[in-house]
Amino acid sequence: MYYHWAERIADEIIKSKEEPYVITGGMTTSGPAHLGTVCEFLFPNAIAKVLRKKGKKVKFYFVADIMDAFDSIPKSVEKYSEMLKEHLGKPLYTVPDPFGCHESFGEHYLDEAISIMKAMNVKAEIVKANELYASGAFDKYALMFIKDIAKVREILERVSKRQLKKTWNPIMPICKNCGKISTTVVLKHEVIENDVVYEYSCSSDAGYVKGCGYKGKSSIKEHKYKLQWRLHWPSWWHYFNSSAEGGGVDHFTKGGSRDTGVAIFKAFFKKEPPIGFKYGFVLLKGKKFSKSKGTGMSVKEMIELIPANVIAYHLLKFDLKENIDFNPTKKNILHIIEDYERTSMLNKPVEEMTRAERKKWMAYELAGQREWKGSFREVLMYYQIYKDLSKVKLHLNIDEESLGFILPYIKRWIEKGFVPDDYDFSYKPVKADGVVKEFLSSLKEGMNALDIHNSVYEFSRSRGIEPKEMFKAVYKTLIGKDKGPRLGKLIYALGIERVKRDCL
Repeated sequence: MYYHWAERIADEIIKSKEEPYVITGGMTTSGPAHLGTVCEFLFPNAIAKVLRKKGKKVKFYFVADIMDAFDSIPKSVEKYSEMLKEHLGKPLYTVPDPFGCHESFGEHYLDEAISIMKAMNVKAEIVKANELYASGAFDKYALMFIKDIAKVREILERVSKRQLKKTWNPIMPICKNCGKISTTVVLKHEVIENDVVYEYSCSSDAGYVKGCGYKGKSSIKEHKYKLQWRLHWPSWWHYFNSSAEGGGVDHFTKGGSRDTGVAIFKAFFKKEPPIGFKYGFVLLKGKKFSKSKGTGMSVKEMIELIPANVIAYHLLKFDLKENIDFNPTKKNILHIIEDYERTSMLNKPVEEMTRAERKKWMAYELAGQREWKGSFREVLMYYQIYKDLSKVKLHLNIDEESLGFILPYIKRWIEKGFVPDDYDFSYKPVKADGVVKEFLSSLKEGMNALDIHNSVYEFSRSRGIEPKEMFKAVYKTLIGKDKGPRLGKLIYALGIERVKRDCL
């Protein structure tokens, strides 16, 4: 029985492929990474981890597809629009970095993605598509497809159920005049020994940019081209000898790029393609994340507020094909962290876990072990009370390393207004009167947090008061708000003696 999808896919690879196994994946770094793009490296890495755990030899290649056209200006760099708009339609590796710290726009966001991989303990060999093409790695594929262009066209049209344009060609030239790749059209080509010489015009309208009108001539040996996506993808499967590669639901639709890739692979390479696995969308409040529209917080911003392995755990705990609807409210983020904490504390043999526990435990192991001891929520509450590290450490009996790990997140939560409402407080007691004074007077030294919490209900019942009104009145007395952290824990953290001294 499989408890986690990564185990099932790993066993499928072992049964049908030969060792050493190769997992491949890739993404276009055209803007800040969001949770949807994180899955492109997190999910294949999970499979590679399971295979390694089983003692198998495995490599994970991650292709940075920075030869893709720069087709929109992300919201995050809108202030550089004037500088960037003249580069629309060019390969991402030739678009300048608006921040001036990397060789190109594509390299800038690739470096960001790599930093997220490191934070999530993803071990991949990064391969840049532009460097593969520059080395001539794809020349043999371009030559093969152009030599048999009629067969390629027939397969793509039959499987995709779409008619290709008459001008369609397996390759997309890069214009020597303006540098664009999205607006070029091959006019004619000629196979000469192991090369293809082609004439092209930069005359197409890509919708977001138009060609410059230049007509030129080149050959695949000059390496100023890219294969069309539906040929580029199966070509890298063959180049890396991929055992498995996944993709989002959009790639796995009937007639989509996975189906055409499989058909091309079988027809031209005469063997079974990599095992495919599709995964659902990661949604933000029911809508797709978007780099160009700036929908949602980037992962770079997220990992300043949420430990990277917690984000990884949250994505890995769902079924693979399930859409993950992420709603990063203050309260939800704290719940996600606590779910991770609870899973880390499962203290029983794997064989005795329920199916749900086993699945979460596997996600926890794949995401990386917990980097702190104690409760994130409790550190947050004690820090809000004392604002003094030595007192937090003393009261919680937490080790220096754990406190050092948690505290930067809490400080950023406070700085960015991200603290959940119940924990966004400071201790500002006022003198109690009436039933609140009576209740606080009834508290006894030695009571624990649960005793204190339950005593609110007992006291309320004995006085004929609605418990919620009693809670509200006590919170008002202690922190000046209608609600806050769990009251028993709050009073216990403050100390009964201190509360009585300040409020009675």
